[in-house]
Amino acid sequence: MSTPSIHTQPAENEQQGFNWRIFGPGILMASAAIGGSHLVSSTQAGAIYGWQLAIMIILANFFKYPFFRFGSDYVYDTGESLISGYYKKSKVYLWVFFALSVVSSVISTGAVALLAAVILGFMLPAGIEVSTITLSIIVMGVSWVFLIAGHYRLLDGLTKWIIIALTIATIAAVVIAAGKPTVMTPDFVATSPWNLATLGFIVALMGWMPAPLEFAAINSMWTSAKIKADHTTHRQGRLDFNVGYMTSAVLALLFLSLGVFVQYGSGQEIQTSGGAYVGQLISMYTATIGEWSRLLVAFIAFMCMFGTTITCADGYGRANAESWRLLKGNLELSEKQVLFWTTYSAVGGLIIIMFFTGQLGAMLKFAMITAFVSAPIFGWLNYRLVKNHERLSPVMNAWSVAGLLFLAAFAVLFLANLTGLLGA
Repeated sequence: MSTPSIHTQPAENEQQGFNWRIFGPGILMASAAIGGSHLVSSTQAGAIYGWQLAIMIILANFFKYPFFRFGSDYVYDTGESLISGYYKKSKVYLWVFFALSVVSSVISTGAVALLAAVILGFMLPAGIEVSTITLSIIVMGVSWVFLIAGHYRLLDGLTKWIIIALTIATIAAVVIAAGKPTVMTPDFVATSPWNLATLGFIVALMGWMPAPLEFAAINSMWTSAKIKADHTTHRQGRLDFNVGYMTSAVLALLFLSLGVFVQYGSGQEIQTSGGAYVGQLISMYTATIGEWSRLLVAFIAFMCMFGTTITCADGYGRANAESWRLLKGNLELSEKQVLFWTTYSAVGGLIIIMFFTGQLGAMLKFAMITAFVSAPIFGWLNYRLVKNHERLSPVMNAWSVAGLLFLAAFAVLFLANLTGLLGA
C-alpha cells in the first residue's frame, strides 16, 4: 500500500472546510486510547485518591501532545509514515521499534480483549454463564472478522459512532453521579499519592495516557490510509487529530470523576485487579444510582474496550506490516501483509489470554509501565525526525523539549526506585 504525496491532492480540498469525512485517524487513536488507561487506571485514580491525580492526567496529555501530533504532521509534510522516517534515520531504530511493537501487539491486544470479555460477562442475562476464555474468543473473533470484512473504511466509519455514543453516555453518567455522590464514611482519611510507594501506579496511569507513544507511528499509518482514501489536507488532518486527542483527554478526566463521585470515601476496599475492579465499579453504580444503570455502565465499559481491541489489532497490524516491508526491502505494502500481522496480533493476544487469564491486572500494569518507560525514546525520535524536516516554531520546540524532560525525569525516577517498588 503506497502512500500518496500530499502535494498531489486536489486543490479544491483546501476550500472544503468542515466535512464529516475528514475525521478518521484522530478518532481511531482516541478509540485506541480510551481503554485500560481510562476505564481502569483513571477511574481507580479517582476512587482511591479523589481529585489529586487529575493534575498527572493533565500533564501526561499536555507533554505527550507534540510527539503524537508529529505523527500526523510528518505524513502530511513528507507523504510517508513515521515508520518510513525511522528507517531513513537508521535501520537500528526501525529494528528497535519493530521488536517492541511485535511484543506490545500481542500483550496490548490480548489485555484489552480480555478486559472487554470480562465486561461482556457482566452484560449477560442472569443464569447464563460463559467462560472468560470463550467470551475472549468471541470478542477477538468478531474484531478480526470485522477488520477483514471492511478493514480501514469500515473501521473509519464505525469508530466515529463509538466515540460519540461513548462520550454522550459518559457525560450522562457523570452528571447523574455528581447529582448523587457517594456519602463519605465518618472515619474516612484521604490517602496521599505523593510518595515513592505510589510511583508505580502514577507511571502506569501516565503510560497509556492517552495511549502508548508508539501509537504516534500507528496513527501515521492510519493517516496515510486516510489521505489515500479521502485526499484530506494538512489543515483537515490537524483538526481531526486535535478533536480526537482532546476527546480522549477530556474523557480521561470524566472517568476520574466517576471514580470520585461513585467510590471515593465510600469505605469499601478498592480492587486493584482490572477484571475485579470492573465488577466492583458496576456494582457500586447500581447501589448508588440505581439498578437501571447496570446495563448503561456495562455498555460504556464494553464499548470502550471493544473499540480499543479493534483499533489495537488494526493499528499494530499495519505498523508491523510496514516495518517488515521496509526491513525486507519490499516496494509495496500489500493487504496480505497487513492481514498476516493483524491475525498475528489477534491470535497472539488469544494465546496470551489463555495462559494469563487470571493475571489481567498484572498484564495491564506491565504494559502501561513499559509504555511509559519507552516513551522518551519514541518522543525523542519523533522530535528529531520532524525537526530535521522542518523548522519548528519556538513554542512547539520548547514544548517538545519540556515534554522530553518530563517523560525522561519520571522514567529515570521510576527505574531508580524499581527495586523498592517491586519489593513493596
